[in-house]
Amino acid sequence: MSTFEIRNPANGTLINTYEEMSVSEVESIIDKGHETFKEWHKTSFETRRMLMRKAGEVLRNNARDYAKLMTIEMGKPIKSGINEIEKCAWCCDFYADNAEKFLAPVPVANGTSKSYITFNPLGTILGIMPWNFPFWQVFRFAVPTLMAGNTALLKHSLNTTGCSLAIEEIFHQAGFPHGTFRSLIVSGESIDKAIPHRHIAAVSLTGSTPAGKTVAEIAGRHLKKVVLELGGSDPYLILEDADLEQAADVCVASRLTNSGQSCIAAKRFIVLNSVKEEFEKLFVKKMSEAKMGDPIKEDTDVGPQARYDLRDHLHQQVEKSIREGAKCLLGGKIPNLPGAYYPPTVLTNVKPGMPAYDEELFGPVAAIIGAKDEDEAITIANDTIYGLGAAVFTNDLSRGERIAANKLIAGSCFVNSLVKSDPRLPFGGVKESGYGRELSEFGIREFVNIKTVVID
Repeated sequence: MSTFEIRNPANGTLINTYEEMSVSEVESIIDKGHETFKEWHKTSFETRRMLMRKAGEVLRNNARDYAKLMTIEMGKPIKSGINEIEKCAWCCDFYADNAEKFLAPVPVANGTSKSYITFNPLGTILGIMPWNFPFWQVFRFAVPTLMAGNTALLKHSLNTTGCSLAIEEIFHQAGFPHGTFRSLIVSGESIDKAIPHRHIAAVSLTGSTPAGKTVAEIAGRHLKKVVLELGGSDPYLILEDADLEQAADVCVASRLTNSGQSCIAAKRFIVLNSVKEEFEKLFVKKMSEAKMGDPIKEDTDVGPQARYDLRDHLHQQVEKSIREGAKCLLGGKIPNLPGAYYPPTVLTNVKPGMPAYDEELFGPVAAIIGAKDEDEAITIANDTIYGLGAAVFTNDLSRGERIAANKLIAGSCFVNSLVKSDPRLPFGGVKESGYGRELSEFGIREFVNIKTVVID
């Protein structure tokens, strides 16, 4: 068995050393999840509701400790971490309140004496989750999965192993039976080999598009359902009648969410040429005011990137875009500081063929693209392999709604607001941003058998 280290990306200090689980350990945990499922799926919604509410209480009672764990493992500013824990607790409460209603049998008249649809759990569901929102990504998968009567296994990113084990302990503290939720401390290569296991019923993955394609291929060969929430290069359209001050505020907040490390953060800012110069001035000013520094401090807006290799790749994308003609209005240089820091950066005159146009920039780098009119802005917005989120800014709400509802190709489209996930609304993407949905009633119905029952 191999060991691995976790280091604080803010200063490089060693946090912990862990040992990867052996093949036999992984198989034993999978088998235990299957055995637990045999009893867990028989529990009442009232029992599940009580336990899930308790999980929410554990989260709230220890919010600062869990936020600090995220801060030291992947650099999340602590104030963002506290908000993330509260969102996880909200998710627990939401499904405690609504799971039974979402999964209630649905009567369908078809000319027989009785016919209806039931929603029955599938078994043990494997969640493969990323480091950027180490608690929220897991809870939005695990909570509906458990409330539906499935058991859950978590393969987290190795650099957030402490978070993975803490989440397992949260469910145990809440009183969930041992085996309903377990963490698998293994590499990506090892988990690929576990997917075919006969007791893995389905897979949910949040991560990069290449990782999603690999997992989908393996699961497909074994006829296992997959839900994929993958990368994004979200376009925000700023039209000529937008409130530019408000638009700049929202765009900066979205671009710097989680120090820029969010699939659904704004990344491409498509601005009509008539207001482009004014928007750029506002945007650069507000980006420059964001405080980069120690993520454990309450006033920090931008912490380090989660790993040095990720920071270095981002910088390469910026440098290549500049070499190919983009203009850097702010940032763009690796600071002379310990830690994997990258400053808020703004590129303009971004064109097709540049990394800033074609690729996902996973960090605090904004790409501004000019457009001559609404139609061209929409064309540019949709000119991407991704389709996770999008937003449009305009003072004409009917115009904004028309564009968001009918013109932009993405799983979530917002008007005059940043794109964000919400337990009440379905979340997911199209194109190479994945398929399937998390959250809401659609999310809890992903990992159930939608069964037709007819009595003649």
